Amino acid sequence: MITTAHETKEVSSSQSLGESVRHSLRQYFAQLDGQTPANLYGLVLAEVEKPLLEMVLQLTNGNQSKAAIILGISRGTLRKKMAIYGLL
Repeated sequence: MITTAHETKEVSSSQSLGESVRHSLRQYFAQLDGQTPANLYGLVLAEVEKPLLEMVLQLTNGNQSKAAIILGISRGTLRKKMAIYGLL
């Protein structure tokens, strides 16, 4: 169970994070109607990275050092990413 200051949510063990991503990508490709996407890698990273940073920062009540440890990145890298996404 993941508990934040604002919500309590059960994590379903029946669907992994990878399966959730695959499902979302299938939906995205279905909506393209035959068009070829551009910069898909960057798009996916931006769509995933910002909410990931937001959720981990919320989980740690804004403690950047703890958030960096959870994410497995340095605090400096976290701050750079926060600046990119307007989270500072």
